[in-house]
Amino acid sequence: MAGFLDNFRWSECECIDWGERRNAGASIVAGVLFFTGWWIMIDAAVVYPSQEQLNHAFHTCGVFSTIAFFMINAVSNGQVRGDSYGEGCLGRIGVRIWLFVGFMIMFGSLIASMWILFGAYVVPKKDVYPGLAVFFQNTLIFFSTLIYKFGRTEDLWG
Repeated sequence: MAGFLDNFRWSECECIDWGERRNAGASIVAGVLFFTGWWIMIDAAVVYPSQEQLNHAFHTCGVFSTIAFFMINAVSNGQVRGDSYGEGCLGRIGVRIWLFVGFMIMFGSLIASMWILFGAYVVPKKDVYPGLAVFFQNTLIFFSTLIYKFGRTEDLWG
């Protein structure tokens, strides 16, 4: 499940050993995407401060995406496979349920942000930027979650 980026090959450069820097690179890219998503939403909240321009309840999507980010990345791939986790409340099945619920929350937030974009801004022909900010925030958090979860390798953890 986590090895789909293992076969991705960077251009061969003799001066840089990408194998040892894969975790750092994936973490930096995921962090930049996560930061950019929240920065876009904060910018929209500053530019459109009134309730009529940007409903304050629309921030809920980003909050749930952030919670899902932490839920998905709280378990290692070894725990999902059952390699490093055998005991506890539900064992491997509990970890898989936790991961599934995290992805459900993430996809739900992404779908809700699309609904906000079209239902509250595109169809009523209002200024679209607040809706785009909600959508891009959730999309960037979604991609940062995927990169942080599957872009790193556990072999380098030591």
